Amino acid sequence: MTPTGSPRIAAPLGEVLTDRLRLARVQPSDTQALAPVFAQPAVWEFPFGGAMDEQWTAGFVDRAVDHWQQHGFGLWIARTLSNDETIGYLGLSMPPFLAEILPPARMPAVEIGWRLHPDHWGNGYATEGAHAALREAFETLQLREICSAPQSNNPRSARVAQRIGMHHERTVTLAPTTAREAVDVDLYWIARRGLANS
Repeated sequence: MTPTGSPRIAAPLGEVLTDRLRLARVQPSDTQALAPVFAQPAVWEFPFGGAMDEQWTAGFVDRAVDHWQQHGFGLWIARTLSNDETIGYLGLSMPPFLAEILPPARMPAVEIGWRLHPDHWGNGYATEGAHAALREAFETLQLREICSAPQSNNPRSARVAQRIGMHHERTVTLAPTTAREAVDVDLYWIARRGLANS
């Protein structure tokens, strides 16, 4: 049975290999591997403005593990095939803020996202992993469409969304939370081929 609030999927998501990356389901033991990545201020500059400590990382991992269990898909830990180095995460999720900015007819919605260690920016890893995530979203999960919501003053992430064929729809404001101020995000979409006009 499909969990409440989950999109209907054709099959659960698994591990994926790209040309340079191993993308594996987040596990409880991944906190230690992700902590050095999340400790880099640039990784969480948008929207939190700084680094995250190991306790916060552990909570993030717990939420990611729960997401997989509830929905059958989620974020992958991204490791390089060349030396098995953890460089961040990539994948698909259903963040709560989507309900704030999307009409009911477009819910439940799935977002594609990525956060990588800044030492690995500029190497095409985000684009490579995002292409794999889209392929799995449309071929394995059989989802109809995927969105992305990079912060409006984060052009790096916007360029990745554009490189993987996503189209800008509009700019929206997310209400402030206890963890951050209000932020503007650019909402991007891409539909499974053949469904855009269905």
